[in-house]
Order: sequence, then structure tokens, then C-alpha cells
Amino acid sequence: MGNRRHFIASTGAAAGLAALGPWLPRRAAHDLIIRGGMVFDGTGAAAIESDLGITGGRIAAIAPRIAETGSVEIEARGLAVAPGFIDIHSHADGTMEEDPRMESVVRQGITTVIVGQDGSSSRSVGQALTAADRLRPSVNVASMIGLGTVRGAVVGLDDRPAMPAEMTQMVAMVVAAVKEGACGASTGLEYTPGAFASQEELIALCRPLAAGRLPYSTHMRNEDDRLLDAIDESVAVALGAGCPLQIAHLKTQGPRNWARLDDVFARVATAQREGLDVAFDRYPYIAYQTGLTSLFPVWSRDGGMAAFLARLDEPGTRDRIKTEVLAKVELIGGWDNIHIASVRAGADRGAEGKRLGAYATSKGEEPYALTMAMMTRNGGSIGMVGFAMSEDNLDRILAHPVGMVCSDGGAFATDGPTRRGSPHPRGIGSFPRVIARYVRERKALTLEQAIHKMTALPASRVRLGDRGRLAVGLAGDVVVFDAATITDTATYEQPFSYPTGIEAVIVNGSVTLRKGQRAAQRTGRAIRPS
Repeated sequence: MGNRRHFIASTGAAAGLAALGPWLPRRAAHDLIIRGGMVFDGTGAAAIESDLGITGGRIAAIAPRIAETGSVEIEARGLAVAPGFIDIHSHADGTMEEDPRMESVVRQGITTVIVGQDGSSSRSVGQALTAADRLRPSVNVASMIGLGTVRGAVVGLDDRPAMPAEMTQMVAMVVAAVKEGACGASTGLEYTPGAFASQEELIALCRPLAAGRLPYSTHMRNEDDRLLDAIDESVAVALGAGCPLQIAHLKTQGPRNWARLDDVFARVATAQREGLDVAFDRYPYIAYQTGLTSLFPVWSRDGGMAAFLARLDEPGTRDRIKTEVLAKVELIGGWDNIHIASVRAGADRGAEGKRLGAYATSKGEEPYALTMAMMTRNGGSIGMVGFAMSEDNLDRILAHPVGMVCSDGGAFATDGPTRRGSPHPRGIGSFPRVIARYVRERKALTLEQAIHKMTALPASRVRLGDRGRLAVGLAGDVVVFDAATITDTATYEQPFSYPTGIEAVIVNGSVTLRKGQRAAQRTGRAIRPS
């Protein structure tokens, strides 16, 4: 009798459940499913219309049709689905603690930034990565060790060779950084104190990279008249150290150097034939951004900022400095090719966003004299954008087989503490701009090629084995965008404007951006070479 009651009760319950049918909640098989998008896997292969499922922060399924449900589903028909973009040369670490939302990064579709660039990083990469995990930024963060930081910590700011004991100490710092998770080493050889390092010093500091096949990324010693010599030195350093070479933001600066790009590519090809693993990156703009001190000769910056500022008015140096500065200004095309990006002194706030020549005229001052006065008032801390590159060369650099995309920019926002100055729009628009201008408009490369240069290629460069591709088991970093409409909107005059055409950004399996709306939770983390 008891068994019969149990059977009736069971069948009655089952009938009741069946009657409820579709109104009963179902347990989702995946955390997230992206439905029906054109999936670009990041390798350069053509897109395939597919569903993509993510569970536990990793890609769990890619199929023409995933029958199961997702806790969250995104309809992507007619949209591109690609690995989250990887910015191989980013300065987002400059403001990450101020604003870990990193809005201008996320809104480009970037899910991983490689920081510690141009020779400048935290002295302890391990501590920096631990701090990033605590901070929980919106995107993943990997870091190089900056060899300028290493030299500054051991040798200081003076123009002199490192002593043997100092060399030992510096090499030990690089070894420690690699053990802690550095994904390469960087230099800024147009900046101090990196400019004071010899080729032999650089080879010694890069040798710890060789075992892990980590790259030496260099802002070379020169990017204009002595560009080819700088490439030769970069190749010699990487060959001497036995590590890959990454030439940062490759450019031929100044109109008289634009024709040298063929020679640049020939040197890259020669290095490859000699067995060197060499590549380069570039942002999609014809203007660069740096400090106004870059107009001044390296020798004038020996000893640090106080010594530099003193030399500007010393009888024995001021005339020589002026001659070299005016030659540099002529190289890039004149004072109106210098855009003031940021100042420290309130008295000069009106210069931000202005061309230096036009601003001097509006003030009734001579440009060089105004520059000297501004340098003094701002303690040498003035940011500039210089217009000096060729659009046709940029097409060729982006399209080259070993060229990849970077921003070389910081992290900003249209609100909050990082909305200041007049930054280069590359920090807000680079990755969408490549697709809008260099794929759609100028047809310098295909969409598949562009995505490859933004994803799998940079991931492989810094040994991030589970990023940069869409495949089962890899990290769930994804960007969904409209390839027909994605575009950058930031300009040099109005830089605080986000791109359009990006439907969704997923970081470690969580939706970070959808239809322009940001998630409250940040899911980025520190990552290390695999």
C-alpha cells in the first residue's frame, strides 16, 4: 500500500511539473552564450558563424548551434565576435590606481594591457602584479620590467657607465622580475636615464629573457635621422642576448625620413634571415606623444630635471641647447606641429590643446622664448603631441606580416580623475580606428588580419598562451562589435570621446561592457607568461 501511495504521489508530482512546462526555471548549462555571431578565432582565419559558450571564465563550447541555455545570452547575429584585444604597448599603468575602471581601454574592446613600457615600470614587477590583483582593474594587466627604472634605481640619473658591482645588481633585478612574472623587458633610449645605457649594458640586462623567449621591447635611441643606426643597435642587443626583439611604435619621423621605410623593412628581413625573432608594433595615428623635454638633447638632461633646468640658462650651454632644439623643431615641421597635451602650472593651462606656434602668436611671444618660460614654470613637466609621420607609411607598417597594433596610450575617462589635459586620442580610439580607417576606408589590411594583429599575434609575443584566440579551454576574453560601423570618435582637439560600434566586452567570462553600459563589477586581474 505504501509503495502504491508513493507511486501515485510521484506520478502526480511529475504530472504537475509537466503541466508547468516552460514556466519552470531551468539550470543554465553555460554562464554566458554569444549567439550567431561571425566568430574570428584570432589566427587570421576567416570568420565562421557560430555560437560561443563560456563557463567558469573559460570558453567551453564553440559550435554552429549550442542547444543548451546560458545564464546570460547575447544575440550577435550580423556582428563580429573576436578575442578580446591585447594592447602590447600600453601606458594604462600610469592612471590605473586613480581610476581602475580604465574606461578608455575597455571601450576600445581591449581586455589585456601590457604595461611597464619605454623603460619605465615598477621596481618590483611581482609587487605591481599583486597590487593589480588587489585593485581588480577592468582589464587584465601584464607587465614588462623597465630597464630605465632598473638603471635609475642602481646607477642613478647620471651619464656614466655602470660599475661591475652595479651591473651585477641590475642583472639580478631583471632575473627577479622574470621570476615574478615579467613578460619582457623594455627600454626608452630617447629618455633618461635609459639613454645613458651602453649596448653592452643592454645585452647583459636582456640575457635573462632568453630562456623564456621573452621579448626585448625598445623605444629605440632614435626614430628620425639616425633611425637605421638605432635599428642596427636594437638587433645587436637582441642577438647578443639571445632573445626576441620587439621594436616599439615603429615610425619614420620627420618628412625627410619617410622614404627610409624600405630600408627599415630590409633590416628587419636581414635580421630574420640571421635567425632573430623580430617584430614591431604601431598605433594608428601620424602624431606621437611624449614629453616636451624630448625636443632637447639628451646631454642636456644628464643628472636629472634640476640639472637640466639649470642648463637652460647657463651661458656655456644655453646657446647650444637652443641650436639643437630649433633643429629638432625644424625636423618635425615647425612649431605648429607641436600640440601641448598637458601642463602642471596653472598659469599655462590655456596652452593645453593648442599648437605651440599658434599659442605663442596669440600671446605675442616668440615660440622658443615661450617654451623656455613654460619649461621653467612647469618644472620640465609638459606633455606634447608631435605631428611628424606619413599616412602611407602607416598603412605599410600596420600591414606588414610582423606588425601589430598598440595604443601607446594611457587610460582615461570622460568623467572622474583621469579627465585632464588634452591627451593623444590614441589612448581612447586606437583599436576601433584600425578597423574603421585602415580596414574599411584605406583597405590597408583585411579584417581578419587586423584582428590577428590585435589578438593572437601580441599574445604569442609575450607568451600569454591562453589569451588572444577563441578556442575551447582558453580564457573567456571576448569583444563583440559591428565591423561595418565601429569607429573612433576622439580627436586631438576633443580627445574625451569614446568609440562607437562595440556591442559587448567580456573579461574573464564576465560581461564588462554591453550596449555602452558598464558592469559594476571589475573582473580583470594580473596575468603572467605561461
